[in-house]
Amino acid sequence: MVKPVLQATGVCKSFAGRQVLRDAALTVAERETVVLIGPSGSGKTTFLRCLNWLETPDAGQIRLRGDLIGRDVAGREHSEAVLSRQRSRIGFVFQRFNLFAHQSALDNVATGPRRVLGVSAEEAREHARTELARVHMDQHVDKRPSQLSGGQQQRVAIARALAMRPELILFDEPTSALDPELVTEVVDVMRELAQGGMTMVVVTHEMRFARQTADRVVFMDGGLVIEQGPPEQIFDAPQAERTRRFLGHLHA
Repeated sequence: MVKPVLQATGVCKSFAGRQVLRDAALTVAERETVVLIGPSGSGKTTFLRCLNWLETPDAGQIRLRGDLIGRDVAGREHSEAVLSRQRSRIGFVFQRFNLFAHQSALDNVATGPRRVLGVSAEEAREHARTELARVHMDQHVDKRPSQLSGGQQQRVAIARALAMRPELILFDEPTSALDPELVTEVVDVMRELAQGGMTMVVVTHEMRFARQTADRVVFMDGGLVIEQGPPEQIFDAPQAERTRRFLGHLHA
């Protein structure tokens, strides 16, 4: 039996006594695009950040191709060196682009492979050019972030994640900081990655992307996974009353 790329079980997380995640679970197969939807405050972003241990879960297990992330089987925290190696296998694209302002697009993308993966500067820059072309930014490799639009900066951030050769990429509302006219160029790149077989977990409010591109849509509310299934099931025939109410508000 082929192991899933990612498997999360029983994930719980509280902040200041408020429980944000309650036994959240998710399994992601090779080449699958999973989209998490739900109201603000439902736990989607916290769940995503727990998947690569940017947030430390209070309970539960995260496995990447069977390997435990963050803790060993006895519950002991991994060392920072081990955790850093594990995180390097999972790409993460944030709401905010988090690019180095003093570096060109090319150097922003090349820095991770050089510092974390240990590849030569020449190889890192060549690979960075390839990934920037993949997100249609090959004409802007020498520009700094201040010379790029928000959509262009986010595409550089996606190229930066790709350059680490991750086994999957997590996207945390990657278009939420963009002006509406810039959303399409980022969504189009994400759709191309999905069609190319990249394994992806996406938190987004872009319902058209979820309907058209996702293999599976997961609806969360109150820190729980309420319902999941193919897009046509979730959007056209949701089983849970809470899902129906959420989608009804979108169409109101």
